[in-house]
Amino acid sequence: MTYMEEQQNNLIQSNANEPEFIQAATEVLQSLEPVIQKHSKYRESAILERLIEPDRQIKFRVTWTDDKGNIRINRGYRVQFNHAIGPYKGGLRFHPTVNFSIVKFLGFEQIFKNSLTGLPIGGGKGGSDFDPKGKSEREIMNFCQSFMTELYRHIGANTDVPAGDIGVGSREIGYLFGQYKRLCNQHTGVLTGKNLSYGGSLVRKESTGYGVLYFLDAMLKASGKSIEGKTFVISGSGNVAIYACQKAQEMGGKVVTMSDSSGWIYDPDGIELEVIKELKEVTQRRIADYKAYRPNAVYHEGTGIWNTPCDIALPCATQNELLLSDAKELVKNGVIAVSEGANMPCNLDAVHYFQSNKVLFSPGKASNAGGVAVSALEMAQNSIRYSWSFEKTDRKLNQIMKDIFEKVSNAAEEYGLPGNYVAGANIAGFIKVADAMLAQGLF
Repeated sequence: MTYMEEQQNNLIQSNANEPEFIQAATEVLQSLEPVIQKHSKYRESAILERLIEPDRQIKFRVTWTDDKGNIRINRGYRVQFNHAIGPYKGGLRFHPTVNFSIVKFLGFEQIFKNSLTGLPIGGGKGGSDFDPKGKSEREIMNFCQSFMTELYRHIGANTDVPAGDIGVGSREIGYLFGQYKRLCNQHTGVLTGKNLSYGGSLVRKESTGYGVLYFLDAMLKASGKSIEGKTFVISGSGNVAIYACQKAQEMGGKVVTMSDSSGWIYDPDGIELEVIKELKEVTQRRIADYKAYRPNAVYHEGTGIWNTPCDIALPCATQNELLLSDAKELVKNGVIAVSEGANMPCNLDAVHYFQSNKVLFSPGKASNAGGVAVSALEMAQNSIRYSWSFEKTDRKLNQIMKDIFEKVSNAAEEYGLPGNYVAGANIAGFIKVADAMLAQGLF
């Protein structure tokens, strides 16, 4: 048995009930074999073994009361994975599916994503199985305050800086931040994604979606292609999808689909983004209502969005939403590029199929790093008690995403894997963290 096979076996045996984490770690292990072969120091210092095991895993009870006075119980999580290059940094997800496997896969991905940004932030993630949907403002506030009453012990501006994720927007961040201040008597940059009125950053809402397009633009240009005139299929209708759609349209693309958990919309004339924003950001309605504003659009219940012919696919909804069968449909219909906007939206079989069919493919740890990049820029602004303009922050984001593409592309080239941006992202992200770990000794 080879060293890498041994690592894979240990991963599966030690995390048998955590399929999402195994999937994320397997992808990385598959990419790193040439690095381990070339640099024995990583094996001798057990870097892989140390990287796969989180620094600490925190699980706690969250007790809160609903509007009827009933006592409700949820589980809270925070996984602090690696802080070799900076304080732990990663979002909080409030969704019924949240468990340790989900949080660990997200935290593990965050190590490499944060490393690629070039900013001094480590990897972590957290959340709860609490579902904000259908809850009143007071119920959400009660939950957030109870959640922070435990979490505050484990975080800090120079220790661990959470942000938002699915189910955690500026409203939830506000309640969490208010409770942190109340408990610690400190107004620090302990959370990112804050409202602009008390330390938030411009471009934060747009950052992940914009970043996907900035990375995609660099990837296409490296292959002699461009976004101009291309047809896009985008899944999701949250912040990532909305602002990926906006930037794609600004750069000359035509977006024909968006979706939510109930189904998806196809608009042959191109998505009218203001309608989507009205439905999702203002009135909190379903994507099915889009058709009332755009009669030529077609609504489909359930899945099937990836059967739509397109040049470029942007999965921006959730993990494992694009499977092998979907990849085959996209390739059959002529897709030239797939750029992940969500965290691990394509399963391993789908990724391998795209790569074997010469489809340009960017993994989420590279192409959706814009969100955490601007979160780190928010941390910097909080530290200097200053706020940058939208234009300045957007320029910084654009440059960070271009730099990430260069790092990913160069790493793939160096290890004999040109055009394999999955391997390039894993290798480039790993080497920076691994070298920091070596420099700091055992921890």
